[in-house]
Parts: sequence; structure tokens; C-alpha cells
Amino acid sequence: MGDPAELLTIGISSAQHPQRSYLLDTLQSIFFASTPSELKHIIVLVHLADPDPKWLHQMVSNISSLFKPYIQARQLVVISTPLKNYLPLKHLKKKFNDTPTYVAFRSKQNMEYAFLMNFATNHSDYFLMIEDGVKCAPGFVTQIATILSAWEYKPYVTLEFSQLGFTGKLFRTRDLPRFVHFLLLFYQEMPCDYLLSHFLDLLMQKKPIQFFPSLFQHRGNYSSFKGKFNSLKGKDLEENDIGSPSNPAASIYTSLQVAKGSVLMNAYSLDENFFYTKEANVGSHLTVVLDKPAKVIQVQVLTGSGLKEENQLKEGQVELGFDSSNRSNDCDDYILLGFLVNGILNKQVLSEESGKKVKCVRLLVTATAPSGIVVRHINLWIK
Repeated sequence: MGDPAELLTIGISSAQHPQRSYLLDTLQSIFFASTPSELKHIIVLVHLADPDPKWLHQMVSNISSLFKPYIQARQLVVISTPLKNYLPLKHLKKKFNDTPTYVAFRSKQNMEYAFLMNFATNHSDYFLMIEDGVKCAPGFVTQIATILSAWEYKPYVTLEFSQLGFTGKLFRTRDLPRFVHFLLLFYQEMPCDYLLSHFLDLLMQKKPIQFFPSLFQHRGNYSSFKGKFNSLKGKDLEENDIGSPSNPAASIYTSLQVAKGSVLMNAYSLDENFFYTKEANVGSHLTVVLDKPAKVIQVQVLTGSGLKEENQLKEGQVELGFDSSNRSNDCDDYILLGFLVNGILNKQVLSEESGKKVKCVRLLVTATAPSGIVVRHINLWIK
């Protein structure tokens, strides 16, 4: 997937809004929802797409003062396109009973997106489009990176991490030039999300590849077009209370050294018992193997004794396993779910609507622990 800094460009195109702009809120959400290690993998590219010089100057000033560290680290880039570079916006084709004003608005928006994507082509391996008024789910970069790892060799044109308009649509950057050309060729025909649907048909992606829950939520109730009310909400944004864990019937296997008197199954029990190991060497694992594969929607791993952060697993990751060969005590295909932070992982599982069922959940030690570790809970929520 290239060097870490070249993984993902997040593109935003923004113009003046008749009510209020959420661009600064959106940028703040991106950076606040991402850890320092995640930020090393992304570039945020903002296209200021309004010709009003006063607005442009004000937005550049605001972005420069609020996000200076990210600009200096080259994690935030701001561009603008002169109006003279746009294709004609008068005497446009009228479709869908739209007013001439709205036809001009969506035609200009198609070009704004095309210019943004054209600039993004050589910056990273992947490009993610979001709109300028969204809230991002915490850890969205890691969740997208996990899906990209699983889909690296599979055919697709776009992966969708939101069902809202053009937000959350991800492309391989090598495919952007063709889509840019398509947008400019048919810019006055229909809105960008309609054009994308036709583009997917032409490239033989017959249905959207969508992942749930949504990683992005619209802010506010007004669209960027004057007079348009927008009450769209992302499906199942990662902020739902999904109740208590269910922990279905399973067996547990480990390569960790079980301390005398400790019971391995305590790591998976729903009571207050725990599992203790005197040492945790790199590569060691604790694996929950479900009796029946299930659709896992959330995983929680808690390590440590709770006293002064003792006995935490500081360096570890959690992986989801799938099985096609009916092995009884392991899986033959694992994907990364996420990393432990301060000995804890609590993460919803991003999956396709028709996604495979999970058979294994593996806690993997990625660096030898200097002392013993306590695994208090491995909890699963099943749909």
C-alpha cells in the first residue's frame, strides 16, 4: 500500500454556505478523531471552491490559524481553482425539473470535485471523498485501513463508508483520472452521486460495496445550496449504545503460559473473574474460537488489574478470523480489527452488509511484556 504517509488522501470541497459553514468543524473532527499514528497515514486536501475573494481570504486565515501544526506537518493542504478554469455555467441542459440556478450549482459542484480529485491523483494510494459538513467516527482511519488491507487484491471501483450523498466514497487513486474525465464530460447532466452510479455501471461494479456502521454523520440541517433543507443522517454512526455483550459459546486456546491457579476461560466469562499469565512474549496469542460462526458487531478487550495501570498488555492487537476449512481450534484467514490503547480495545466491527461471519477473535502480543498480564475480559456483541 505504499509508505505510511501515502496511504490515504481525504478530500473536501467547500464553497460559501447560505446559512453557515461547517468546514472548520469538519476539519476539527478529522484531526480529533485520529490518533497521532493515524495522522501519519493521511493527507487532508481542502478545495476552497468559491470565487469570492473576501470569503477565500477569511477561510484561508481561519484554517491557517486553527490548524497551523497540521499544515506545517504537511497533513493539511489547501487549494483553490480560479473561476476561469471552469467550463461554461450558462445555457446548461435542464433535467429533473431543476431550476436553472440549481442546474448551475450542481454542474459547478461536479467540476469542483473533478478539480479536487485531479490534484489528489499523485498524493497517495487511496482517495476518500467527504463533504464539508460531517462528523467523523473516532478511529475511522484505522477502520478504513483494515478494510483496505482485506480488499487490497479484490476488484472494485469504490468502497462506501457512508450512505450520505458523496461522503465516504473511497477510490484507488489510479482510478481517479478516468472518473475526473467522466465528471467533466457529463458535468451538466446530473448530480455527482448520480454520475458516480453510472460510472460504476460502466466499469462493471453492479452494486455498491457498503460497510456498516457509517463512519460519517452530516452536521446541520441545510445543504450548501440556498434554500435546500438537509436532514440526512448516517446509518448507525458509531455512537450507539448496543447493550450488554453476549459472548456466545466458544473454546479458548492460547500460547501464553498459564499462571498456576489461573483459569483460561475466565478471560471470556461475563463475571468478574480474570485470566493471568506470568509472561507475554511477542507472537503469543489468546484466541476465542466460536462454536458457530457469527456476525460480530463489536469487540471489547480489557487487560490490566485496574490498579495503577499494572499488568496491562501495552503492545497488542486484536484480529478477526474467518475459516473456510472447518478447522476446530483456529482460523485460516485473519484481518486486523485494531490496536490496544492503554491495555484496552473497544471497537465496533465495520463489515459489509453481506459480510462473512466471524469464527475467531485473536488477541496477539506484538511486543514482549516486561511483566505478567491480566486479561479481564474479551467481550463480543453478536447481531
